[in-house]
Amino acid sequence: MPQRIIRLLGGKDEFVSGEKISSELGITRTAVWKKIKLLRKDGFIIKAVPSRGYKLIKTPDLSTDDILAHVKGVFWKDVVFYHTVDSTNETASALSLRSDIQSGTVIVADAQTKGRGRLGRTWVSPPGMNIYMSIILRPEIRPGDATLLTVLAAVACANALREQSGLHVSLKWPNDLVVSDKKTGGILTEVRSDPDRIHVAIIGIGINVNCESRDFPDDIRPIATSLKVETGKYQARSGLIIRILEEFEAWYKALEGRGRRPLLEEWKRLSSTLNRNVKVTMGKETISGLAEDIDEEGMLIVRLSSGTRKRISAGDLTILR
Repeated sequence: MPQRIIRLLGGKDEFVSGEKISSELGITRTAVWKKIKLLRKDGFIIKAVPSRGYKLIKTPDLSTDDILAHVKGVFWKDVVFYHTVDSTNETASALSLRSDIQSGTVIVADAQTKGRGRLGRTWVSPPGMNIYMSIILRPEIRPGDATLLTVLAAVACANALREQSGLHVSLKWPNDLVVSDKKTGGILTEVRSDPDRIHVAIIGIGINVNCESRDFPDDIRPIATSLKVETGKYQARSGLIIRILEEFEAWYKALEGRGRRPLLEEWKRLSSTLNRNVKVTMGKETISGLAEDIDEEGMLIVRLSSGTRKRISAGDLTILR
């Protein structure tokens, strides 16, 4: 019910009458007023004027109702909010074992106590500032194509952040969102599969939104940034999440309907890695060369000084100056 009211009020510059809301929802005008009061308690700023109705002035920074009102449908089934979790990926992984948790469920947290990045790194996750979310999917793709889910999430995030912030957000292989060569976000995809199919994929997304430089630990401050640091402006997290999920759905459907080529071409367009000299560490092996391309599976192609082209599925990449 709150989501339907938000949809009726959202995106409109004019007032919406209580009579119209009452008719659309099949409830009394008094019941409408009570629902409005509950939304106000949750942080929605809604103006009420006699004989004119209601107008949504501002939504909360982070609201499950607001997100669901804009994205819930055939693809996105539910958004589950937590104030604090160890990590959204761990929470999503545990929830995905339940039969009532559908593909297209999104886990959102205000804070993480054990946020995780790639290669076991810690993702600093203070409350009230950033986006920490995980998507539960049961995709109909081969296990060998799981890398495409990271590519897809990165493309969706970059396009959404560009639109909402106006920043030139680019992609650093394999999973980083960068602005001015500093990291502002990352993707962590984990799958449970057998040789023939993926049972579940958990796609974790972490984005530095409203944190300041002083909020980063000393060791990552020189290489990390946030949307607020770069723009000088506060960004509402709900709006960003809505656009990310809308972009994700659009690109997922494009992958299903048009194949992988459009997605890979979009990643290349957004890339800050291709055509640059890089160093990639893979366990105990380190190579250097020109980042030349990504292949049909999202693997990086590096041309070594010998002329050999090496395919890399995962590694720690540094762009050489």
